[in-house]
Amino acid sequence: MASGLDSVEEILRDDSALAQTAKDLTAGTAGGIAQVLVGQPFDIVKVRMQTASAGTYAGMGDCARKIFVNEGPMAFYKGTLTPLLGIGVCVSIQFAALQSVKRTFAERNLRAGRGGTGGEELGAGQLFVAGAIAGLANGVVSGPVEHIRIRLQTQPASAPLYKGPWGAISTIYSQHGLAGIYKGQVPTFLREGVGYGAYFWAYETLMQREMRLRRCRREEVPALWAVGFGAAAGYALWATIYPFDVLKSRIQTDSFGASRQYKGTLDCARKLWAAEGVRGFTRGLGPTLLRSPFANGATFIAFELAYRALS
Repeated sequence: MASGLDSVEEILRDDSALAQTAKDLTAGTAGGIAQVLVGQPFDIVKVRMQTASAGTYAGMGDCARKIFVNEGPMAFYKGTLTPLLGIGVCVSIQFAALQSVKRTFAERNLRAGRGGTGGEELGAGQLFVAGAIAGLANGVVSGPVEHIRIRLQTQPASAPLYKGPWGAISTIYSQHGLAGIYKGQVPTFLREGVGYGAYFWAYETLMQREMRLRRCRREEVPALWAVGFGAAAGYALWATIYPFDVLKSRIQTDSFGASRQYKGTLDCARKLWAAEGVRGFTRGLGPTLLRSPFANGATFIAFELAYRALS
């Protein structure tokens, strides 16, 4: 009689829609965990620079030094539990949505007699739309996850407002309800839709090109190429969405209620432009660009390796 583990493996190796979704979610979770572990130290520097008053930090190195001196080395992983759990879920949703839409487009291509073998060679528009849908699906979870993470990353070390992620969720929800948890959701959706359209377009275009050049299937492309493709995809992501990310961070660290500084996304953009001009929308870009190839390379190689192991 087959063991429980054997039964799970049989389910995962089944080609049914449910089993395929399970593969997508599992591989996406692996990618999300890798992304958080590699990218979190860079992310906290980015958030601190995005949300601090002008002149607080002389640059990326100064910000990192002050965090290290004032709060210790573990401060670079402050608020990590939330993204480790949440971003794993986010990225799994993201990849599951992406793969599902890609399969839908491949079926349409096959019926129309285009897209190569199995219709799987998607056009640029199809890849962008698949990525945008994946980003919007992901945004439902990533918005509150990043809100809680940013609150924890920016709270004062000497007098913290929240005792960990669950304390932050409980306090915010009790005082401001679900709307408080989803604070900053408009720029989050703008960021996810546009950014992940560009992100997955870049990655999948490079992967398809490699498959054409090698005349091979996806699983035959060396897994290490995913690191380079992921790095390029990360730069495509941030090149298109960084201003949205700044607005999201500003709104998510703003006060609640009558004492809040911004009335909404447009008001935040207008006030930031009036106060700092273009510089205000690019603050923290240095650590983001430094983080991007490492975090996104780790995301995609973890996804590819996990997906191939399950297939």
